[in-house]
Amino acid sequence: MIAVDTNVLVRYIVEDDPQQSSAAAAMIERAVERDETIFVPQIVLCELVSVLSFAYRFKREAIAGFLHQLRRGAQLVVETYAAGRGDFADYLIAERSMANGCSVIATFDRTLQADARFAAPQHIAK
Repeated sequence: MIAVDTNVLVRYIVEDDPQQSSAAAAMIERAVERDETIFVPQIVLCELVSVLSFAYRFKREAIAGFLHQLRRGAQLVVETYAAGRGDFADYLIAERSMANGCSVIATFDRTLQADARFAAPQHIAK
């Protein structure tokens, strides 16, 4: 199994550097042909969304499509990101927090407070 860094996925998706894009595509295609697992760390997913959003101005729907391809096992995170207004990292935080037994996530981010998993600290029961 191999792991990939954010820059490899960016080159593969954006194809903005012919030499690096070709190398990334060849490596990924070889792994797929051999039915090998490519490990994509969660922080790489967060960085990827950030880079595609801010540096390349990809739309949320396009990013969600890439994430579906990369993380078929994390459908809930991708779907909530695609439908929500928060950042991808926020939904990943929610998924991991709930998976670890948390009942709520304290945040001052008003955008996220529309999601029942998030609440302002002052509204969390003591």
